[in-house]
Amino acid sequence: MLLQDQVARPVPGREPVPLCWEFGCSILSDDKGMPIWGQIGLLRRKNKTMQNILDHLKSQQETALSELCDFLRIPSISADSKYVPDMQRCADWVMASMKDAGLTAKIFPTKGHPIVYGERIRDPKLPTVLVYGHYDVQPPDPLDLWTTPPFEPQVRDGKLFARGATDDKGQLFTHLKSIAAWVKLNGELPVNVKVLIEGEEEVGGANLDHFLETQGELLKADVAVVSDTSQYGDGIPAITCGLRGIVAAEVRLKGPSKDLHSGIYGGSIANPVNALAKMCGKLVGDDGRVQIPGFYDDVVELTPLELEQYAALPFEESHFLKEVGSSATFGETGYTTLQRRTARPTCDINGIAGGYQGEGPKTIIPSRATAKITCRLVPTMKPAKVLDALEAFLKSNCPPGIEFEFKRSHGCEAFVFDPTSDWLTAARKAVETAFGQPPVLVREGGSIPVVLSFKQILGIDTLLLGWGRNSDNLHSPDEHIHVQDFHRGTRASACLWAELAKVQS
Repeated sequence: MLLQDQVARPVPGREPVPLCWEFGCSILSDDKGMPIWGQIGLLRRKNKTMQNILDHLKSQQETALSELCDFLRIPSISADSKYVPDMQRCADWVMASMKDAGLTAKIFPTKGHPIVYGERIRDPKLPTVLVYGHYDVQPPDPLDLWTTPPFEPQVRDGKLFARGATDDKGQLFTHLKSIAAWVKLNGELPVNVKVLIEGEEEVGGANLDHFLETQGELLKADVAVVSDTSQYGDGIPAITCGLRGIVAAEVRLKGPSKDLHSGIYGGSIANPVNALAKMCGKLVGDDGRVQIPGFYDDVVELTPLELEQYAALPFEESHFLKEVGSSATFGETGYTTLQRRTARPTCDINGIAGGYQGEGPKTIIPSRATAKITCRLVPTMKPAKVLDALEAFLKSNCPPGIEFEFKRSHGCEAFVFDPTSDWLTAARKAVETAFGQPPVLVREGGSIPVVLSFKQILGIDTLLLGWGRNSDNLHSPDEHIHVQDFHRGTRASACLWAELAKVQS
């Protein structure tokens, strides 16, 4: 509809330019009052290009899903040395997929598992985006709890089941498919892209920081993109603005030199399993607060604005309990379940072992016991300080007659991203286009150490765009990704390149 009172800015010697009938109330003049018919033509072409790419992705959905299944069939378990050949095979597969997408690609050997790098540089003046993902997966145990074998992908009820389906093969593959679509249909991407996919994320990424430090010029970029998080809920897309940090450790106790008969020796020497159970039981109080002295000294409380944002998020306790299969919640007194999951520090026993584990009784005093422990951190807790406090607390509670050993593992600080950044604004538009509604901004309870590494080593921030769901059984039997989420994530990735191209770095 033509609104007669809206015209372009007058220019001396020219008649006012009326609005275009097709574009309604769009004003057809630039900042100097000149008609912008050419600009509208450019907009039309850009919109057509984007629509063509989205249409192409839709037509190729079955092919993309089939290729993802090929990716998922490779048992790339980084924690188990017997899978080293499969790790190399998976790295080779990733490199081939990068090349198919139109990237130049190369494998970089490390002291551990290979890193795969690819890039497509169109114009140094355009924004450069570094995409990160990991091709390694968690061990699938216990195997008897899988409905179908973990490395034999199967679609059931609209979900693709396999180890790595959502963490992280399914999510990272969306970016390779969207890049391929842009290159195939448009000849180029609207931004420069660099893609870094490693094979040690699930075991702490010990060699990644060295690679970042030695390849800084190669990896130079304006912003990073990581899809290793989740949507907020079913049909509610999210951009993660914060991650908890993590420290991990293992405590090992040694008592007698060998397992002893509990009838002959019981009551005369310390039992390592009894000692470990008592020590671990003291870590968290009945009120859900961690009992390690000084644990909360550096914790930054949520701001009033953050508390308002949490209150606005939809959350049903009953739905949450059903999702996790529990009858009641537990956690730090004074905080909601959602806050405790994402913005409060924790201390958890991840595994405990010692003594006889077979069927039936075996009356012994075990000679050894071990426990694996992790603490989730929030701003501004320091990993080394937390590990020092954890070790001191456990050692002080270790009884006489028990040898104490504390083995430190990986760790990283918490991360919070500026929610007003232009990069994030661009990402919000892309996600809204693909999912049909604007994403919510959330904090996530998990940890992605590479985010902090990108900031400290490369000096860039990271957009955390998750296409999966927390209910996708990450690290658990029957891991899966909703097929719809995989396709929507691919569309969002395709839209992302166009939106990021508009940001002035």
